[in-house]
Amino acid sequence: MPAMHLRLAAFPAILGLLAASATGALAQKKYDPGATDTEIKIGNIMPYSGPASAYGVIGKTEEAYFKKINAEGGINGRKINFISYDDAYSPPKTVEQARKLVESDEVLLVFNPLGTPPNSAIHKYMNSKKVPQLFVATGATKWNDPKDFPWTMGWQPSYQSETQIYAKYLLKEKPNSKIAVLYQNDDYGKDYLKGLKDGLGAKAASMIVIEDSYETSEPTIDSHIVKLKATNADVFINITTPKFAAQAIKKIAEVGWKPLHFLNNVSASVGSVMKPAGFENGQDIVSAAYAKDVSDPQWKDDEGMKTFLAFMTKDFPDGNKLDNNVIVGYGAAQTLVKVLQMCGDNLTRENVMKQAASLKDYRTEILLPGIKINTSATDFAPISQLQLQRFKGEKWELFGDIISADVGG
Repeated sequence: MPAMHLRLAAFPAILGLLAASATGALAQKKYDPGATDTEIKIGNIMPYSGPASAYGVIGKTEEAYFKKINAEGGINGRKINFISYDDAYSPPKTVEQARKLVESDEVLLVFNPLGTPPNSAIHKYMNSKKVPQLFVATGATKWNDPKDFPWTMGWQPSYQSETQIYAKYLLKEKPNSKIAVLYQNDDYGKDYLKGLKDGLGAKAASMIVIEDSYETSEPTIDSHIVKLKATNADVFINITTPKFAAQAIKKIAEVGWKPLHFLNNVSASVGSVMKPAGFENGQDIVSAAYAKDVSDPQWKDDEGMKTFLAFMTKDFPDGNKLDNNVIVGYGAAQTLVKVLQMCGDNLTRENVMKQAASLKDYRTEILLPGIKINTSATDFAPISQLQLQRFKGEKWELFGDIISADVGG
């Protein structure tokens, strides 16, 4: 009997231990909508149609990359379910698609949605729902505002950072230049313009001789180029999306205007802009880069480039490796995979943002040497370094040093 009594006395203690271990097991796995033991549901919004459809390939690249990850066993044993919708670069449509992803599909997060006006339209909604709007595919400076918008984070360098770098270059190399600016009449274009003016400082008023804007609904910007040339400006700042960038490069050559031409990074793709515009028309255009250019022979023995090209051959054979947008999609997808790996079994939306804000000197294979991804609870601008480049022959040639230009939200 005494032995039985001891066993019974120990029974509550054993139950307690079992309960504690079960609680520990449950504590290890935390899920919000969109995450289970087998799946991570990721939403995405891209302009597969409409005036910015050249960027649609970013979504296609990401889809191919996630399929590759799934084939290799997924992330911590979970497969990515990538749901990508078309918004045609139309903000009302973006709102509709974001609501569908959050409320109907119940995704864990919305990843890399493209465009400044589309993301602006869902900015408050995503934050009110406390759903990550993560690594948005736009360089607007306002995505770096963790205090007021803790659920939104950028990825690429900010537009203001980029044009401040052009301004620094001009103040040093051509301080008496006359600048003509063409910009898209929306938040994206105005953000770039603000960076240019801030960078030029007191000289902005005397150096900028014309600011001309266009609408994405316009079929062509030829008349704008003719108007800008008439000012006799010797510097042209080209703040346009790919379709219009190619038009501008062609028209400038056609009318015989020869300014020092700065082309924003978002349209510096060899495949989708420079080649359609005609390589002969793009000579000596200056831009800025944070990612490697496949057409640059200096990367032919680079391990990161070899890995990227192997991905293109095996996992995305229909993709154009010369299209800079493919590189961008690949790099952003790699960064998200890193963040999800860091989340482990705590796949809550809050932890996704916490890990995204904890990247330290992370490098994807496509970043230029010396450029690293760093974030913190007070810094939601992952990439803030750029290097100037000049178009020569059929490719971009890097020059100068890596330049840091952190601009706060």
